[in-house]
Amino acid sequence: MVPIKSVIFDWGGVLIDDPAPGLMQYCAKALKVKKEDYIKAHGKFADGFQKGAICEDEFWGKICSELNVPKPKVRSLWTDAFKAAYVPKADMFSMATSLQKNGYRTAVLSNTELPAMEYFHEQRYKMFDVPVFSCLEGIKKPDGKIYELTLEKLGTGPGQSVFIDNKQEYIDGAKEVGINTVLFQNIDQVKEELNQLGVKIE
Repeated sequence: MVPIKSVIFDWGGVLIDDPAPGLMQYCAKALKVKKEDYIKAHGKFADGFQKGAICEDEFWGKICSELNVPKPKVRSLWTDAFKAAYVPKADMFSMATSLQKNGYRTAVLSNTELPAMEYFHEQRYKMFDVPVFSCLEGIKKPDGKIYELTLEKLGTGPGQSVFIDNKQEYIDGAKEVGINTVLFQNIDQVKEELNQLGVKIE
């Protein structure tokens, strides 16, 4: 077995509770539309927003045109919604801190939008050596290129790395690149699977 030298974390659903339900609810309420109608409109333009192909103002322009409602007047509705939906998993952040202290390189790899990425940086997390966000790179999981880019930034090979995510399709994308994977269920299960890979946590 090749020794593990780096651990890559998904953000939403692994390090924090999945923010999507809260985001959808918050934005629907702010725009005064039904949640299901907002979700349908959001799905049409979310990809461009997450890849950084459209800015937030353009995103809301498209969404509000689709829903036939006025654009939000707040500075950044997505930031406000994200803050409201943001629930960190303290035990996962603690584990990342322990891994870093034990000499492992750590990364966050997330499909996310520019305002959310800015919020991440505002938290000044010190337990991650490398942050990789789809909105800056123009590519999203499960595209193999974004995993390869993360490995390049970490300076470790795929066999020396393990990726933790809560979505099977993103796990599959990492596997295709040759990265070891853990499908997130809960912290105890993650610790057990990391131990099986020879990763020292405590």
